[in-house]
Amino acid sequence: MSLLRVINLAASYGVSQTLFDVSLEINEGEVLALMGRNGMGKSTTVKCICRMMPSKGDLTFAGQDLHGLPSHHAARLGIGLVPEGRRCFSDLTVAENLTAAARPGEWTQNTVEALFPRLGERARQRAASLSGGEQQMLAIARALMTNPRLLILDEATEGLAPIVRQEIWAAITKLKRETDMAILLIDKSLKELAQVSDRGVILERGASVWMDEMNALSSTVSQKYLGV
Repeated sequence: MSLLRVINLAASYGVSQTLFDVSLEINEGEVLALMGRNGMGKSTTVKCICRMMPSKGDLTFAGQDLHGLPSHHAARLGIGLVPEGRRCFSDLTVAENLTAAARPGEWTQNTVEALFPRLGERARQRAASLSGGEQQMLAIARALMTNPRLLILDEATEGLAPIVRQEIWAAITKLKRETDMAILLIDKSLKELAQVSDRGVILERGASVWMDEMNALSSTVSQKYLGV
């Protein structure tokens, strides 16, 4: 069943149009990779889905039109965002960051600490004192505390040490395997995306240019739209 449906999405920053024709669809329990080179509209698409900027086109979540909704209403519908750059509440402790986002459901402080044990060890530390990898774990855990139906991860492994990146990918794989949550992934690591994603969408200059099963992504298409 379709959870998120995006058809012919268009958006602009002032007079500068950045999205022209973005289409994608995510089903319940599915992992979708949103791919493309830098500046092709991936993060702008996320902002539109989360209602952080106005847009045009067909944009529905769980059958409800998202246009006109403020971002906090979209979040209450079940859209959880792990933003690029983490954006933890630096002056709050780990536990306070989690409590601030908490909504009723299976994801609690205990369950997110089971996913990321280091957060339990640092529950009383201020977020600002955490390493970059720990802050990323906190950002993911904070989004899970909203008990979303759709989890969006925007460059969740960027800039992290290899061993921490492996921990993040392991957590994403566990979420796919053990929950019915839909996941929208943006990441530069095509190898890991291919391993965990069911389907993929590639953006080029603000438009969807490829949509298919991830195992159908050929080297020719990859080099044309994702290569340096």
